[in-house]
Amino acid sequence: MLIRRISLVSLRSSRLAALLPILFLSSAILFAQQPTPSPEGNRPVQPSTGKNSNTAFTAEQIVESTVFIYGFGGGRAVLDQIRKSAFERGKATLTNPDGRVDSISYQRWTRRGDKQETDQIRFEQDFANARYSLLYKDAKVIGIYNDSVFTPNADALRSFENLHFRNIEALLRYKENESRIELGEREKIMGVEFYVIDLTDKVERKTRFYISVKSLRVMMLEYDDGGQKYRRRFYDYRNSQGTLVPFRTVLWAQDKIIEESSIGTITFGQKIDDAIFVSN
Repeated sequence: MLIRRISLVSLRSSRLAALLPILFLSSAILFAQQPTPSPEGNRPVQPSTGKNSNTAFTAEQIVESTVFIYGFGGGRAVLDQIRKSAFERGKATLTNPDGRVDSISYQRWTRRGDKQETDQIRFEQDFANARYSLLYKDAKVIGIYNDSVFTPNADALRSFENLHFRNIEALLRYKENESRIELGEREKIMGVEFYVIDLTDKVERKTRFYISVKSLRVMMLEYDDGGQKYRRRFYDYRNSQGTLVPFRTVLWAQDKIIEESSIGTITFGQKIDDAIFVSN
């Protein structure tokens, strides 16, 4: 009995030791993001930003701290509870390979699964003369052009998969998705310091995330696809129902902007009718 008690104490102590850096890192930054009565007030202690400070934290500690921040201190439990479903409406500007620019409005319904591959999604894009929709359910994608069902081509499928599986959610849900994460060398871009996290999912999709050392927010991600390098940046972070959401994103292919999108409204937790995820 004594051995069992000692083992339990040892186990709890080791877990606490692993958790302490996460609580320190994320709590300091979370409180730093709260409004203060005066700019002259005392500021919380921030993590070291020296050249060798990467050695202070592991990839898991940094990502778990980011999860903590995105749930405004509630972390994964809050995100799982609030983001069971989502309805998003916004506008986007798409630049085609021939240089033609389309300004569209879009709507996206998402029903969260145990992992991203079991999510259900309806993504509608309203162009000037047509509505183009993609339905994702049971790991399959179906296209709808106005009222006609079709099978999306390879480019459309790849674009949709990149949008869904190479995004901030992929990092926040890395454990559920059984993805691997590795810590790279810290980088400084235009005066901003970033933790670099390389994520590889179960089907070997690789995405690199740039997490601000100062705020622990994901500010940018990069990936290669079809011989091109893509970069997506995130702007205008806001509190949406107790979770952190970037309301503007910009996507580059090589050095050219090919997509800009802005969220108009987003709501979480509402009941979504099953018919939304059916093609007819």
